[in-house]
Amino acid sequence: MATSDIAMTDGGIETVLLFHEGIELPDFAAFPLLYEATGRDAMRRYFESFLQIAQERGIPFVLGTPTWRANRDWGERLGYSPASLARANADAVAFVRDVAASRPAVEILVEGVLGPRGDGYVVTNRMTADEAEAYHSEQIASLVDAGVDRISALTMTYPEEAIGVVRAARALGVPVVPSFTVEVDGSLPDGTSLGEAIERVDAATGAAAAYFMVNCAHPTHISHALENLATADRIGGLRVNASKQSHAELDEAEELDEGDPVALGIDNATLRTKLPRVQVLGGCCGTDARHVAEMIAAW
Repeated sequence: MATSDIAMTDGGIETVLLFHEGIELPDFAAFPLLYEATGRDAMRRYFESFLQIAQERGIPFVLGTPTWRANRDWGERLGYSPASLARANADAVAFVRDVAASRPAVEILVEGVLGPRGDGYVVTNRMTADEAEAYHSEQIASLVDAGVDRISALTMTYPEEAIGVVRAARALGVPVVPSFTVEVDGSLPDGTSLGEAIERVDAATGAAAAYFMVNCAHPTHISHALENLATADRIGGLRVNASKQSHAELDEAEELDEGDPVALGIDNATLRTKLPRVQVLGGCCGTDARHVAEMIAAW
């Protein structure tokens, strides 16, 4: 996929399943739905809504596994042993490969999705880079063995965890895209600036990441992180939130803030001049195919 091309990815699978489909998601985990017919059907409909747009527009699609919560700590909370969790990661890859097979006209890259060991909005269980490498290599190995094309690590809240993910992926010979989330002021949840976080990961890994991404933040929040950003050319993907609310507000929300898809597309497109190397656009919390379609059109 050339850096001058824009590829599409999906939106906020968990919020769509929870609020649009009315499916309960303990611990905000989608992967257990692989073992329920209703859940599998809902996830297939969800991915198909994006793939239809990609096919109509003739653009590549990055198809991520529903495994954001499928790491050791969250798996244990949900009743999964290490062996059953490894199977779940492998089954998730098989599931999205099956979905991809239904759209032979679309160029599809299958991405194995990781999430943080902790919450995703708040820095918990903070690890050293070595601890993070050991922790995440388990899930990465399951996804690589199952045949993913690339790894992405979404909603990283501090640099050391991203360093560990990149090192683990590099050791297993798979491309990797670490993705940081930012608060309303543009800083990571641990207070690190986005630029410093990228610099630290690159310095500690020999710039082994394919590129970086920013996710789970509104474009107006991300814009604050881009002021005087020396590492803008290392950001190759955006997965934005529909809502302008802070992470703390989103955590307490009982209703879905879907924002305005057209306005979100326009707000997202304003980042283009500051991020000339972006090659993948998609959504995060509160977004569905409508939002991502507007992002692609506006970009």
